[in-house]
Amino acid sequence: MLKHLSIRNYTLIEKLEIDFPSGFSVITGETGAGKSIILGAIGLLLGQRADSKQIKTGEQKCTVEAHFDLSRYDMETFFRDNDIDYDREDCILRRELTAAGKSRAFINDTPVQLSIIRELGEQLIDIHSQHQNLLLNKENFQLSVVDIIANDSKQLQEYRKLFDDYHKALREYNLLKDEIEKNRQNEDFLRFQLNELEEANLQENEQDDLEQKIQMMEHAEDIKTSLYETDNILSGDNSCVEKLRLCYKQLQAIENVYAKACELAGRIESCQIELKDIALEVSNASEQIDFDPIILDQHKQRLDLIYHLQNKHKVDTIGELLDIYHNLKHQIDNIDCGDETLENKKKECEALFEKCTSKAMSISKLRHGVSTKIEQQIIKQLTNLGMPHVRFEIHFDMKEISSDGCDKVAFMFSANSNTTLQHISQVASGGEIARVMLALKAMISGTVKLPTIIFDEIDTGVSGKIAEQMANIMDKMGQEERQVISITHLPQIAAKGKVHYKVYKEETTEGTVSHMVMLNKEERVDEIAQMLSGSKITAAAIDNAKQLLE
Repeated sequence: MLKHLSIRNYTLIEKLEIDFPSGFSVITGETGAGKSIILGAIGLLLGQRADSKQIKTGEQKCTVEAHFDLSRYDMETFFRDNDIDYDREDCILRRELTAAGKSRAFINDTPVQLSIIRELGEQLIDIHSQHQNLLLNKENFQLSVVDIIANDSKQLQEYRKLFDDYHKALREYNLLKDEIEKNRQNEDFLRFQLNELEEANLQENEQDDLEQKIQMMEHAEDIKTSLYETDNILSGDNSCVEKLRLCYKQLQAIENVYAKACELAGRIESCQIELKDIALEVSNASEQIDFDPIILDQHKQRLDLIYHLQNKHKVDTIGELLDIYHNLKHQIDNIDCGDETLENKKKECEALFEKCTSKAMSISKLRHGVSTKIEQQIIKQLTNLGMPHVRFEIHFDMKEISSDGCDKVAFMFSANSNTTLQHISQVASGGEIARVMLALKAMISGTVKLPTIIFDEIDTGVSGKIAEQMANIMDKMGQEERQVISITHLPQIAAKGKVHYKVYKEETTEGTVSHMVMLNKEERVDEIAQMLSGSKITAAAIDNAKQLLE
């Protein structure tokens, strides 16, 4: 439930602090006074697109903040899933917009993405504006109404998962079919390429190894000479190793009279051991270096083959050639086993289609099961709203399965007993559409426990007793653990509100400013009287206003 709304520097609103109670409240004001501005501010708070033009002229920043009481609603999971502090009695949503066009959103002072505040906002407030009446003409809206009353969201979620799996399998089947057909057209060429790579028998690190061997063999004489000279320096009678051995013996001889000699002798011994090891390794390497022109030619031919294949396939490494090889093998396997693979994928699609169809039919059964209940409730509400001969039926037609099942739904309507039922979009007037939408909202609100519902001039096209009945419906909705706020031009509806707010404009030295205030009893009488008689309030209008309020 919306407890408090705070607006700073939003279009014509400089500063607004307003509290909202539970139950049914009304907002009135002359056309252009700023009622739509307040709705715009709430919309901004709930995640609608921000525009720096919305900031009050001359200001650098606007802020919209609202406090909600969530104590009657189980929403803790949402906060836990999004790592946001949870306060069931005071949930704070805030949106900030700067003149530079930067927008920030917060939930309980935690910065969040716009999608998160939008997701929460959809669970907190439902704003029904006049343009939403057009939704009644859309099949998907009509189907969603039936689904809400059927309480089939879990079944729909399971069905959509199945439908996604079916569509994925069908897409894979069609891609595989096209691939096999294309491969068969190029089969000879593909087999030639595969055989060429197969015969090459490429190894992952072969290229680097060949390049090193060729380089070594081409410089074999220089390498062997250097290794031979190194071996002579390290080994022999006057070698480094022999000189280190003599140094070691000299130091060892004075260990008893010179303590540091022991340490130095140990270090020299270590060097001697390392040099002996190096000398052995150099000697062995020298013996292994050999130049064989036949082997060198074989290595070069092998490397030329690798370069040729890389150039042909426009790659730089053997690893990439091996990837091409595996891909070609996969394509050939698809050709050789294509019919069997395709048949298996087709069977998978058919099995998923059967599961989807079965699930769609069970959802359709749920929808049909609640259609009579919906028809009866809507007719009852519309009868109370001044349509005693109304007829309303939900017609179902089967369709090819889609993401929402196998049902096409049409709301059929007639305001009179002697006229043929037709699709509601073809025969209902603006006032009739408004009443049908109110009846639907009243019914839906009993299933979907939205904390706050705001009606923006839902009374368009009605007046008198019908308006009073609409007010009674909204008042009843407000008594069922939810908050209902109606923006209205009709005195019959305004008089039914538990609390009455007025929006008005004021001309100041700094320009036009919009205000919103809560009216006391006397102010409500004057406001409703003005709504009844116009700018000049008559005594009769005041008496009539008092009667309406009573």
